[in-house]
Amino acid sequence: MIIFGLKGYADLVATLTMLCPRCHNPAAHRLHKLRRKFSLFFVPLFVVSTRYVMDCTFCGLQHAYSKAEGSELEERFAAGPQAPAPAPVPPLPPAAHQRADYPASPPPAG
Repeated sequence: MIIFGLKGYADLVATLTMLCPRCHNPAAHRLHKLRRKFSLFFVPLFVVSTRYVMDCTFCGLQHAYSKAEGSELEERFAAGPQAPAPAPVPPLPPAAHQRADYPASPPPAG
């Protein structure tokens, strides 16, 4: 007797905050990667199908993406958030009670 079948797997790829097109609320949207695997004797062997779904956590709207669009989104969000480079901070002017020619910190001991 041979036991075989299909099993579904869902992986959370990314969570981002964006404006929902249906409820118009800024809510978290989750991107899921849904895969179906062929299994033989309860051991998953290979992926049969892959699809991507993004859902709104506020109203539950689901939007399906093609495999190409979903893998592009997955690559973009796998890199992590792109933080802008911090702006250089200008030096502070001397305090009103401190002379401009006096050093701000004591000389190192030694």
